Amino acid sequence: MDIDWGALAAVFGVSLGITVVVVVMFALGLAAWARAGTEEPAPDVSRGRHRKAAAVTAVLCFAACLSVAAYGIDLIVPG
Repeated sequence: MDIDWGALAAVFGVSLGITVVVVVMFALGLAAWARAGTEEPAPDVSRGRHRKAAAVTAVLCFAACLSVAAYGIDLIVPG
């Protein structure tokens, strides 16, 4: 039984990369969610518009994390 070290390294690299991307997206989602209610907007942007943009950004980041997790579960669970 031989180990294909190249394939093992490729799987490790992709797994590490996806993990970093998911952690960064989740952190950005948390930061955007926190900004939706606390940070002052720029002078030329209304407060409601700033909150909506931050909330949409947070939802998109969390949706990206959820889609990666769902895809991983789909790969693992047969059927």
